[in-house]
Amino acid sequence: GRGRRFAGKDGKQHNFFSNKVRKLYHQRIKPVKLTWTLAWRRFNKKIKIDELQKRRTKRTTRIQKAIVGLSLDDIKRRKAETKEDRDKKIDAAAKEVKERKVKQMQAKKADKAKQTKATNVQKPVKSAPAAKGGKRK
Repeated sequence: GRGRRFAGKDGKQHNFFSNKVRKLYHQRIKPVKLTWTLAWRRFNKKIKIDELQKRRTKRTTRIQKAIVGLSLDDIKRRKAETKEDRDKKIDAAAKEVKERKVKQMQAKKADKAKQTKATNVQKPVKSAPAAKGGKRK
């Protein structure tokens, strides 16, 4: 098979590919002391560490994608703008909203004034016409 697996008391698992390795591990003999191990060769500078290392994993690259509400250009523009620019935009938007509300209030006032004029100037009320006929004698 593929050697033996050993689970230590600390929960670590070790795979021993031969009986020789397993027995040395249980005798607590350090791999650095054994001339035939890679650990000894590395410790005594017999091999370069670079040769031994496996191929490194690729570093993840950050990619910006557009979000549903914003395009990529909008996102970049927003990142680039300073705090002052942002404050100016917010102030301008608030001013615009205020102006719109003032116009609405003025329009409402004008509407009310027209209605009150119309109710004040009413047509003169005609008196009810005399009843036909009259009392029976």
